[in-house]
Amino acid sequence: MSKDEIKEEPLENQEETEITNEEAEADAEAVENEFDLLQEELIALKDKYARVHADFDNIKKRLEREKYTAVEYSNEKFARDMIPVMDSLQGAMNSANGDADKAELFDKLKEGIELTHKQFITSLEKHGVTMVSHDEPFDPNIHNAVQAVDSENIESGQIVQTFQTGYKYKSRPLREAMVIVAN
Repeated sequence: MSKDEIKEEPLENQEETEITNEEAEADAEAVENEFDLLQEELIALKDKYARVHADFDNIKKRLEREKYTAVEYSNEKFARDMIPVMDSLQGAMNSANGDADKAELFDKLKEGIELTHKQFITSLEKHGVTMVSHDEPFDPNIHNAVQAVDSENIESGQIVQTFQTGYKYKSRPLREAMVIVAN
């Protein structure tokens, strides 16, 4: 190696070092800019999370209030439908105080009670309450056999007589029908 070659070598290394320092500074600045952008994005995401969480809590509280209100006032429609029945009964009681002939008053009261009974049954059926059928075979889920009798005319397991009418709410029994069953 000659002297000239030795002198040139350090100059080339020095230029490479300067370029490397500039590149390193540029890379460091780029990393710092990217870090700042990521920090801003993190802050924005944390804010978004906090808002979504607050919205979720508000929705949860609102749904809880609505559920409570729905349960609290669930029988409102049923009560509204019973008011006309009560009005009919009140009218029947008021007519009993009249000065009409006893036979005529009895006939009117009987007719009024029959109409009120039909109105009451219609209102119950509107809300899913139905009477247990007397014509169907004995079913221990909806009938309560209080007595069993021998009968030549009626098939075994069939209902002979009903003591007390049973009622169902949709498919669930509210009260079992008290019946006499054929052996």
